[in-house]
Amino acid sequence: MTRRAVGLWVWVHRWSSLVCTVFALLLCLTGLPLIFKDELGPDLQLAATTAPPGSASVDSMVARALAARPGEVVPYLFYDREHPILKVPTAASMTADPASFHYQVFDTRTGQQIEIPQPNEGFLYVMTRLHLDLFGGVLGTLFLGFMGLLLVVAIVSGVVLYGPFTRRLAFGVVRTDGSRWRTWLDLHNLLGIVTLAWFGVVSFTGVINTLAAPIELAWQANQLVEMAAQAKPTEIAGQHASTDTVLRHVRAAVPGMNVMTVAFPGTPFATPSHVAIFLTGNTPITSRILKPALADASTGQVVSVRDMPWYATALFMSQPLHFGDYGGLPLKIIWALLDIATIVVLISGLYLWWTKRPRRRSAVEAEGLAS
Repeated sequence: MTRRAVGLWVWVHRWSSLVCTVFALLLCLTGLPLIFKDELGPDLQLAATTAPPGSASVDSMVARALAARPGEVVPYLFYDREHPILKVPTAASMTADPASFHYQVFDTRTGQQIEIPQPNEGFLYVMTRLHLDLFGGVLGTLFLGFMGLLLVVAIVSGVVLYGPFTRRLAFGVVRTDGSRWRTWLDLHNLLGIVTLAWFGVVSFTGVINTLAAPIELAWQANQLVEMAAQAKPTEIAGQHASTDTVLRHVRAAVPGMNVMTVAFPGTPFATPSHVAIFLTGNTPITSRILKPALADASTGQVVSVRDMPWYATALFMSQPLHFGDYGGLPLKIIWALLDIATIVVLISGLYLWWTKRPRRRSAVEAEGLAS
């Protein structure tokens, strides 16, 4: 490349990095404990039993949850991907902010209630909110998405500059016989190129994840309306199918899949006359892809099942790549080590910029005196 082109790429790399580095550091630091969220989560202390998951009545669990919170409603049901438990949130209304939910957890084999801390409290909750939206809701999420785009630009420009800046050095050399600044520069370049693929994937999938809210709105406005229009609900005054009936029908209609979420009529993810059920497959890949189904709220019969649109599937597939939670503890440890290496890259980048400022200022002053 010409000297002018190198100078342009240096400017792009410097300023794209400086603008997003503080937020990238925050995301790396908060993401580190989230990699081990399952290991750091509460001990469920599940009772030993031979009963299979799903044996207990869901309606009974919902009734107990409502009895413990008079005046509230149950908008959703959340199944756990790894454990035989059901999270039953209660709220003031069907459209209440999820941050205000009060959760009660039950063993799906026995129906026994499990006492655990609220999922929307504690250290992991704070780390999650800082990582997702800085406690700023959708605007905070979109802001972090923009910072992620700048980070992708910084990564690409860093790759472009790696060759010109290291062409006279053997790969992996960290010079320790000169200035401290040069040692940190070599370390910054080495760790940056070693973590390149991982950092690029995590940054890009992180940007995709920030689009979750717009993707949900697009699904609600398009596919949910189309699914509801496929079959006119059976309006029978005062008749509402039990949740157990709905689940029995949906498992028969979509065999071999696991129910993950149930959205009751009146919530943003269902209709006033339908129950929405979201299922996943049993393989490492299909377990991350949701398949929505709608059931008639009066009869419990499944009226529509279809695959999620491609943009929603892209979102679901990006999530395990972002957190590295699809390969067990060994992959999580690798993700954590790469995360720590990335933290060093970011801090060293700030150090290199900060310590070079006096040099740059001195050079400008010397040029002014010479003229």
